[in-house]
Amino acid sequence: MTAPRPTVGDPIPNWEMAEVSETRMQLLAAILRDPNPIHWDRDEVDARGLGRRLINQGPTNVGYVVNALLDWAGAGSLKKLRVRFTSNVFDGESLTAGGEVTGIRSVDGETLIDCSIALWHSDGRTAVEGEATVTWNTDYRQHEPQPARKGSPDGSE
Repeated sequence: MTAPRPTVGDPIPNWEMAEVSETRMQLLAAILRDPNPIHWDRDEVDARGLGRRLINQGPTNVGYVVNALLDWAGAGSLKKLRVRFTSNVFDGESLTAGGEVTGIRSVDGETLIDCSIALWHSDGRTAVEGEATVTWNTDYRQHEPQPARKGSPDGSE
């Protein structure tokens, strides 16, 4: 069964990160050889006046938004992504990514869906906001969109 083409105003199903993991943050910093100690040194975060919790990498936060888009529109569908970071994400936080369809257009026979997208803290504050364009092509879609997919701290989902 093919999902119906979205219409302007339709929500992008939420994708949830149950808990931002300190261990995964530190592992990513090591893999990327990221020298910024805010991702692995609580004393450094504290010295900068940002509390005692580690700060998640910005690209990881964007990845949560991309997860929401690809779960909804399908693998290979992302055409354009523009984001702005509006607040830090700290270890232990719960986050939700999602958005809304803002426009639909056809370019050279391809259906393009424009969206507003965001990553929200559990208290409703925005961590990342922006715009995305995806193709709506049933060839990309592996399954129907699932409501509120959850990421797990241990990476099992």
